[in-house]
Amino acid sequence: MALGAKMVWFAGWDMPVQYTSIIEEHMAVRTRAGAFDVSHMGDFLIRGKGSADLMGALCTNDVAGAPKGRCVYSHLLDDQGRILDDTIAMVLGENEFLMVPNAATTSKMRKWVEGHVHGQEFRDLSADLAAIAVQGPTAKDVLAQLTSADLSALKFFWGEFVRLDGVVSDGPGPRTALLMGRDPGNGEGKGVVALVSRTGYTGEDGFEIICENADAVAVWRAVLEKGGAHGLRPAGLGARDTLRLEKGLLLSGTDFDGSQTSLQTGPGWVVHWEHDFIGKQALVQQKAAGGYDKLVCMLARDKGIPRHGYDILHDGARVGAVTSGTLSPVLRKGIAMGYVPLGIARSGTQVQIRVRESTVAAEIVKPPFVKRD
Repeated sequence: MALGAKMVWFAGWDMPVQYTSIIEEHMAVRTRAGAFDVSHMGDFLIRGKGSADLMGALCTNDVAGAPKGRCVYSHLLDDQGRILDDTIAMVLGENEFLMVPNAATTSKMRKWVEGHVHGQEFRDLSADLAAIAVQGPTAKDVLAQLTSADLSALKFFWGEFVRLDGVVSDGPGPRTALLMGRDPGNGEGKGVVALVSRTGYTGEDGFEIICENADAVAVWRAVLEKGGAHGLRPAGLGARDTLRLEKGLLLSGTDFDGSQTSLQTGPGWVVHWEHDFIGKQALVQQKAAGGYDKLVCMLARDKGIPRHGYDILHDGARVGAVTSGTLSPVLRKGIAMGYVPLGIARSGTQVQIRVRESTVAAEIVKPPFVKRD
């Protein structure tokens, strides 16, 4: 609140939707850096004998076969192949994983995962951990001010435990099952211990810092203080949404609502067909039958801003509806995602989007709308 944030209620959390303006915060992330409080996301620790088998059964992607430190984007499906949630899971070690569900689905996914646990240790640490995302071209420079660990060498979608020796907290130190006893191997033992991954939800380079709740304020303040010299500014949910849409990233509850499958949403690589997982047989049958709707990205060629729920037309007939839409701050054009029949879901197909009383010409394009330099 001291930063002038406009707050909204989201999934049980008071969240900043913006600090100054969505466009200003959006462009800061695209050109310099932005800091997001994403502590509303869930945190599930799964470990012990058989945990790799459990992750293999739950996840469409090959989480179980990934090496230590790898972060894997995956879907979790029901028996009919419908997406319950999308998640990033990180391999912490042999038979040890961290799963990050969406905020609005954390309670549902806790029950789902627990229902498939057979002897593994499962801990919901969502209420005990905080997360801060530093995103943008100068994010690596900001992190370099916070830790002596060489995070510039950390590859995209990898993570490791580090000591933020540039951050001193009044908190009690690591006390959760995720962070207790970890030896980051850098620093002198005074700074905050955190799990840092080169991941994010903006399509830019960046890092996500998971730390103890007690350390969150110290980490947030240090990010803002050290980031000032690199053009960093705090950013809210509004910019996070426009940023992710410019990159064609899915929004849970909007771009999929529990009735779609991974074949419909993509991306194609999210399903690793060489292992068995819950819902696989349903996907095999759907793939063979065809005839389903497919999520596509659409770039407006005329003036007009597509919004959620607007009709998508092809040859004058309604073929679907927009799930996500906005005016791209970078392109200054309308961009949207929505479901259309598989037969026309290819790049170059011309469609129209009904915007109020008018129709706006648009073209199906491959994501992302905005490409990284």
